[in-house]
Amino acid sequence: MKHVLVLNGPNLGRLGSREPDVYGATTFEDLAALCRDTGRRLDLDVDVRQTDDEAELVRWVHEAADGRLPIVLNPAAFTHYSYALRDALAQRTAPLVEVHITNPAAREEFRHTSVVAGVATGTIAGFGMMSYVLALQAVAELLAETPAAQ
Repeated sequence: MKHVLVLNGPNLGRLGSREPDVYGATTFEDLAALCRDTGRRLDLDVDVRQTDDEAELVRWVHEAADGRLPIVLNPAAFTHYSYALRDALAQRTAPLVEVHITNPAAREEFRHTSVVAGVATGTIAGFGMMSYVLALQAVAELLAETPAAQ
């Protein structure tokens, strides 16, 4: 089983209570269970983490780069302005899929720019919690196509 980090940025730990009209009623714990269950079906060992701390998120990205671990990343607000996160992600050594629950391009203008998209393998957005399932499927496919990345 290939180890995959599913990393989540600020405020995502408040899923279920944070703007349910925008993000739905699914809690972060429900999301983590969905990711782990999806990973098991795809023969991936999924480690789901969330932090409101930019430095901690950067440390996790360094851990992934050093361990050659794929990442599914919802950078949340860091998407739009964290050059520290972007620079850490540029050091990646395995697939990186940026994921968003909503479609940032369909929301407020400040959400239209992602500073991390340019260093990601790809971006999946706007499919609710299914965005994570699709991202994990993409990681599994990318790993299957590139045996050396395993």
